[in-house]
Amino acid sequence: MSRIGLKPIKVPGNVTVAVESGMVTVKGPKGELRSRIAPSLTVKQEDGHIQIERPDNDSFNRSQHGLARTLINNMVEGVTNGHSKMLEIHGVGYRATLEGKTLVLSLGYSHQIKLTPPNGVDFEIGAEDKSRITRITVKGIDKAAVGQVAADVRKTRKPDPYKGKGVRYQGEVVKLRPGKRAGK
Repeated sequence: MSRIGLKPIKVPGNVTVAVESGMVTVKGPKGELRSRIAPSLTVKQEDGHIQIERPDNDSFNRSQHGLARTLINNMVEGVTNGHSKMLEIHGVGYRATLEGKTLVLSLGYSHQIKLTPPNGVDFEIGAEDKSRITRITVKGIDKAAVGQVAADVRKTRKPDPYKGKGVRYQGEVVKLRPGKRAGK
């Protein structure tokens, strides 16, 4: 039995959820999101809660049960509060700036890297502090899009295992390797 699929989803008063032939639409103060779920699942709404039910214990229905609940919960959370991912840039001379909506990264390459976010995703740059760490916040209502854009930003310069320089998620621990001299 899926434990996640059995949990009800609490829907705030300013959010509306509509279900039509396997397509779930969630509208809220920050926008509107749509997602397709398995047609065999049943979505029931009653007094501010959504419950997802499956018809039987078939392996496909079991696998889709928890997934559908998580997708709908992420949509409700996204249109209510939004989602965000924090990234940090470590390294002397590494910096990030915004030109309109485009993120411009200077990461030690011979050129600047320009990343334009898809619709519904925005960047914010945190002020540099004394430790020369620049913080980038990726914000949006679609959790999958926010995570993908954050992964694309991190991919521009992954953390170096020897010096620790590069782009990493906030709180990510980079275990530094010893260099050649440590073996002698």
